[in-house]
This record gives sequence, C-alpha cells and structure tokens, in this order.
Amino acid sequence: MSLATIHARAVTGVAAPRVRVEVHLSPGLPGLTIVGLPEAAVREARERIRSALINTRFEWPARRVTINLAPADLPKEGGRYDLPMALGVLAASGQLKPAVPMRDFEFLGELSLSGELCPVRGVLPAALAARRERRALVVPDANAAEATRASGLDVYAAGDLPSLVALLGETEPRPAEPAPPRVEPPGYADLRDVRGQGRAKRALELAAAGGHSLLLLGPPGSGKSMLAERLPGLLPPLSEEEAIESAAVASVSADGFDLADWGRRPYRAPHHSASAAALVGGGSHPRPGEISRAHHGVLFLDELPEFERRVLEVLREPLEKGRIMISRAARQAEFPARFQLVAAMNPCPCGYLGDPDGRCRCTPDQVQRYRNRVSGPILDRIDLHVEVPRPEPAALAPGRKPDGEPSAAVAGRVSTARERQLGRGGCCNAALGVAGVNEHCRPDDAGRELLEQASARLGLSARGYHRILKLARTIADLAGEPAIGSAHVAEAVGFRILDRHAA
Repeated sequence: MSLATIHARAVTGVAAPRVRVEVHLSPGLPGLTIVGLPEAAVREARERIRSALINTRFEWPARRVTINLAPADLPKEGGRYDLPMALGVLAASGQLKPAVPMRDFEFLGELSLSGELCPVRGVLPAALAARRERRALVVPDANAAEATRASGLDVYAAGDLPSLVALLGETEPRPAEPAPPRVEPPGYADLRDVRGQGRAKRALELAAAGGHSLLLLGPPGSGKSMLAERLPGLLPPLSEEEAIESAAVASVSADGFDLADWGRRPYRAPHHSASAAALVGGGSHPRPGEISRAHHGVLFLDELPEFERRVLEVLREPLEKGRIMISRAARQAEFPARFQLVAAMNPCPCGYLGDPDGRCRCTPDQVQRYRNRVSGPILDRIDLHVEVPRPEPAALAPGRKPDGEPSAAVAGRVSTARERQLGRGGCCNAALGVAGVNEHCRPDDAGRELLEQASARLGLSARGYHRILKLARTIADLAGEPAIGSAHVAEAVGFRILDRHAA
C-alpha cells in the first residue's frame, strides 16, 4: 500500500481541530515534499523524520514521498506532526503493520534525530477533542500524565519510535495509567498572616464570595500585595470542569502544563511594564496572555496607574464577557478569560497621601493627574474600592498573636454563600446579567431609596448602579438573609470610595 492516512490535532487558541496526515509514495527521484500550509518548523520535519527512521533501523523509502496536511487552509506549526508523518511513511512503505485499526487513533509528538519521542504543548485540548470523537490518543511518555486528565479517554504512550511501532503491533495494547489525583489540597498563603486591616479583609471576603473585582488603595508596605495573594485561598475549590479549562489554557501557553498545578486556582501578577499583547495574548500564532492564564483564578495588577493606559483599556471586554478574541489577518483565536481582578495603587504619586506623619507634599493637581491614569470605564468595572492604611507598629511586633481569622474559616463562609448564588441564579453574583440583577438583586423600599440617593449624589453610571446591587446581594448572602436591606446597600456604597472622591 503506497497511501496511508494518520490522524493528528492542530492548536488554534484552546481548540484542537483535526488534521489528516496523508502520506503517498510514488515513483520518481527520492525526496520528501510537505504541503498543506506548513510553517517553518513543520517543513524542517523532513530532516528529523528521515534521521529518526534511519537511526531506529527503519528504511527510508527510495521513492518520492508526498505528505499532505489537511485541511489545506489551516496553518500548521510546531513539531507535533513529526510522529504522525513518520508513522505515515512507515505505513505507506509497509514497515508498519498495526494489529489495530489506525483510524481509531490520533497521534501527537515531536521526533528527535535518534527517534526519541519529545513532548509537545497543547496535549490536553487535543485529548478532549479526541475523546469527543471517541478515538484513542498516542503521545510521548512526557505528555501521558497531561493527556490522562481527560477522563474516559484511552491514552497510549511511548518513549521512542520503535517502542510505539511495537505497541501498535500488539493485538490488545495497554493504555497508560491515569495520573494520580491530588491527595493534598493545594496550599495557599493564609489570611491570618495579615496583621490588622479588618476592613480590607472584609472586602477580600466579599470579593471571594461574589466573584467581585477589587481595588486596594494605600501607601507602600501597607499589605496590599499580601492581601491579594490570599484571595485564591478563600475561593471554593475548582470543579473538574474548571480545572480542565484552566489546565487547557496552561497547556497551549509557552510555559506548558505542570501537573503539580492541577486543581490549583491560578494567580498571575504581571509587572506594570507588561505590554498589551502580554496581557491579552497574541503573536503570529496566538497564545494566551496573562488574563487567560488567570482563567478561574486571580489576576493581580500591582501599581495600577503605572500600567500604560492603552494596556489597561484592553481589560474592558474580558471583564464583562469573560473571554478574549485575538484576530489576525489569516485567522482568529478565542481564549477564555473569566478571571477575578485585584488591583492595587498608591493614593498619590509619592504614595503617602493621608498618612498620619504628614510626609506627603503632593498637590491636588498632581494627585488628580496620577489617579486619572486609570480611566473611569476601568474603575467603573471594579466593584470594591477599599483603603488599606499603614498598620500600627504594635500590630507588627514579633510574637504578637494573629488578630484575624484563618483562611479556612473565611473560605467556609464563602463556600456557603457561593452555594446560595449557584442555586439561585446558576452563577456567582458578579456574573449576573441585567435580567439576573432585576430578578435576584431587588432591595427593599429603604434600600432602594438609599441607593437612589447615593446614585444621584455620586453620579453613578448604570453599570455602577448594578454593581452596587450585586455587591449588596453578596453581603446579604454572607449574612444568610434572603432580602437585600438598607444596611447591605449602605455597606456596598461604602466600598465605592473613588466614586465618593470623584463626587
């Protein structure tokens, strides 16, 4: 047989479209031609495949070899097609005689010149796609643990090309063992480590309970970064579906997927010098940025006004929709980006406005220009604004007993509140749409009157009005109260300090 077809998977965002690797041997001068929109790394596979076959005691056919990667209009990049192309050559030349139908398998893997199978990125999305089409997946040994995270999928792994050929020759090949589940829960920093800052801790609990975004405003060294790092430990554990989505994003990123991070809420803290592409993703072959790497986790932006304004503006759509679409001339890639934003900033350029020692010498104009670096539309999308004052020296004394609750106690209340929200609206309060707000976030008469007064005085936008209602709903959920009262609305309005300053 001079024609063979092997199935593989491409990478487009977090999707994995199927690719047919068609190999044909024909009379003519020996040579290898690869068609089907291959990028440079795919074209270079001709040298890797030839050397790998020769060095593993297979014969390179003395015929003209044509490899077609279909569909032809889908760009192919990376070394993931080395293995299916090599198997196609072996099958077409009669050197591979599998005991199982090749149409029931999909193959991914890069080949070294010695024939060793090297790991590739994007295996988990490919595994999920193969499972949907009820095919088994064959990957290098180093990718087996990642692929087996797609439960219900038969995964086969090998360390080199001869081992894989032998495996395919078995009547009943043995699948790889599933990766062991995490025994210990993921470790997070404990909220009890933060001394004082009772109001900021309350805001952190509200943010965790309702999925709200949070802005911490305070002088240097007041504990803003410490508070942000403790938010993942207050959030409910990832569900199986959420863990898979988060791992799939990591799988297609430049760093790849680390099995040790399975089930752990992502925490991303890019430097303020990050570009827009680093934040939202991009490149000629689009890869996820920090907002997608924080999917189902926390994105912490420290020194918020120091980010370029155009970089911050790209957060508008993902904060509302939970996804980001990266468009290029030839194709588009969509990445999930349902993250929880925590931002921190100083109150003024020097950082000490309002500090008791009176060291700040910033003029009102300087303070306003500094705060204007963050646009109104971005601030309008942040539910809680809370001041984080400098703690008293006595609270920091070594040996002093912690003055707050541990993360586990707060996480228990957060989990109970989240269960109420999921049972009522199917999502956390921050994700409610307009219809959900109208149905589930209606305050009593006193609460509505208070909110109308606050809206008129602060000049709230419709978005700000709804976000206060969502936050008030979360406050009521934490208190275990079915209705939103004036006390809940008052506390929610109290967490919009930048709106008060603007007014």
